[in-house]
Amino acid sequence: MEKRMIKGLVGGALLGIVCVIGANIRSGFNSDLNFIFALWYNRVIIGLVIGAPWSNLKRNKELFRGGILGLLVSFAFYASTNFQDPISFIAGIIYGVILEAYINKKRK
Repeated sequence: MEKRMIKGLVGGALLGIVCVIGANIRSGFNSDLNFIFALWYNRVIIGLVIGAPWSNLKRNKELFRGGILGLLVSFAFYASTNFQDPISFIAGIIYGVILEAYINKKRK
């Protein structure tokens, strides 16, 4: 469990950096620092949730679970921005799938 959680948190933090860079580019580097931090932190929370000790499933069901968890966590951020950043919301779903695939990549 500990290894899964660490991989989830590190993966979420790294994907958060990618997301922050994208958000900064989209805003012409005029994004509010609080917005940027909240976006990065949201990705860390996605990593935390996906890194939790979930039961092993078939690969496609694990990826679906990652997408659903990414959607649920990202929706909180999306709603808090008054639904102003749909790209980050959709990216959160994709990041959920990516994190689930990354965490379970060596398991058969």
